[in-house]
Amino acid sequence: MPTCVIFNPAAKGDKARHFRHDLGRLEPVGAFKPTRAVGDGRVRAAEAVREGFDTLVAAGGDGTVNEVLNGIGDIPDGFQRVRLGVLPLGTMNVLAWELKLSLNWQRAWEVIQRGHERRFDVINVEMGAPAQKQTRCFVQMAGMGVDARAVELVTREMKKKAGVGAYLLAGWKALRETHATIKVKSADREIAGEQVLIGNGRYYGGPWPIFARAKSDDGLMDVVVFKRAHWSSLLSGSWSLLWRRLDRNPRFHCFQTQALSLTSEVAVPVELDGEWVGQLPVTVTVRPQILRLLAP
Repeated sequence: MPTCVIFNPAAKGDKARHFRHDLGRLEPVGAFKPTRAVGDGRVRAAEAVREGFDTLVAAGGDGTVNEVLNGIGDIPDGFQRVRLGVLPLGTMNVLAWELKLSLNWQRAWEVIQRGHERRFDVINVEMGAPAQKQTRCFVQMAGMGVDARAVELVTREMKKKAGVGAYLLAGWKALRETHATIKVKSADREIAGEQVLIGNGRYYGGPWPIFARAKSDDGLMDVVVFKRAHWSSLLSGSWSLLWRRLDRNPRFHCFQTQALSLTSEVAVPVELDGEWVGQLPVTVTVRPQILRLLAP
């Protein structure tokens, strides 16, 4: 069955415009499904799986990839039936950095055509109170606290006008707000902090190897808990990253686990793959090597 491309027309910059211009030259493509609003990628992906496509391509940023991933997961045997390809057209393209995938979409398309698969873990996130529980998943990164608040503050219009600068401005605003305490519990520890980052791969927010030990197929998630969320922590963390010693910095807790729960007494936002999705509490678990990802 030919490939189905799920395309975000609102993706940032010249890459998206050139992609739209050259859509008809892509072979072999059986269908193009544009997204019109937040959540459309998930609906279109599930629709494509039901239609029998065995390769889905997410053409956009990390948010588009996340929606397509969740749409595949919405079908009971979706991950077994479908391969996922990525054409990086977005603002950050963190998964593309993880895959060592060219940010030139024509070269990324050549990778998809070659059809080389890698198995990736997928991280499941159960959100909300028991009576209102919903499940989402991510493939690269998640955050609870200041970074998720920054993502929540960024609008599509801001991204179009300022690109990465929109996140920097929103991050500055989020840092100036009051930060709640997040309680973090795994099988062997209970700790607390004001910001939590979870990685399935090494990179977060761009080409920044926050999770130095992470492997996307090892059945583990990598966790960084900031004891405090303020500028001094960020500066200290940046220096530690430069020397690859974040796990030795007393301002942070760094560990690996298969399962995790996060709670807070007040509302704390959550982002998955750079998209705001809701609030704590959440339970996070690893589904080892379930995703068939097309990669170099």
